[in-house]
Amino acid sequence: MVVEAPDLWALVRRQSQVDPVDLSKAIVRQIHEKDLDYRSRLLLRDGIDALRGYWGSTKFDDWFASCPYRQELDAICREPFDKVGFPTLRRRIVEKKTPEQIRSYFQYLSNHVREETKLYIAGSCALILPGLIARGTDDIDIVDEVPREIREQHALLEKMGDEFGLVLGHVQRHYFPAGWEARAKSYERFGRLAVYLVDVYDVFLSKLFSARLKDLGDLRLLAPQIDKNTLTGRIKSTCAQFLAAPRLKELATNNWAILFNEELPTIP
Repeated sequence: MVVEAPDLWALVRRQSQVDPVDLSKAIVRQIHEKDLDYRSRLLLRDGIDALRGYWGSTKFDDWFASCPYRQELDAICREPFDKVGFPTLRRRIVEKKTPEQIRSYFQYLSNHVREETKLYIAGSCALILPGLIARGTDDIDIVDEVPREIREQHALLEKMGDEFGLVLGHVQRHYFPAGWEARAKSYERFGRLAVYLVDVYDVFLSKLFSARLKDLGDLRLLAPQIDKNTLTGRIKSTCAQFLAAPRLKELATNNWAILFNEELPTIP
């Protein structure tokens, strides 16, 4: 199956984090489609500079040498541009974690689990695994706590952190809407390890009542993909405790206004 290269402008405008491989493919697509107005050429130049800075000379030179449009790109990079480009792009480059990488982590971990164990996965990994968002992360957030049998295997977890670039963390259940556990979906069983994903609407709401900018970034990616009526109903039926806390209500109100440019729906 051939995966279509991402659109360069959509990638840069919609993603708070930009994967370097996705960026390189989007650059090639932009040249191939000959969509080369002034701003697009400026973005191509800054995209090339960002890749060179992130990858370093050796890896970048290998990629550039194999690029079928290297002459065109080289000419663009030599152009004199008199407008401000995209100065934040280099800082936003982060290698994304794929569902396959996270799944491989669980598969390996399951070889060291001797008892029936259930994990409820929340946070960004609950969104990356079903393909709802694509971004970098170091953490696999488990609701409540990492089971004792797993967390006491310190050497194993350290080794896996180095190999997979992932560590097990935990988040308390009170950060999720009422009844979240009954709505969690089974993802996959790995031997004695059963992995469940917190429902996407419950993950959305846990991030809606958050002050973290990276949570708002996830919400911006999620909002176009979910049903707003379902989300509104979930707020009214499960978030009374959150809405009763002034600071949490303020956070949700501000985030909702950013996402939807309207007032937060509240309980009558």
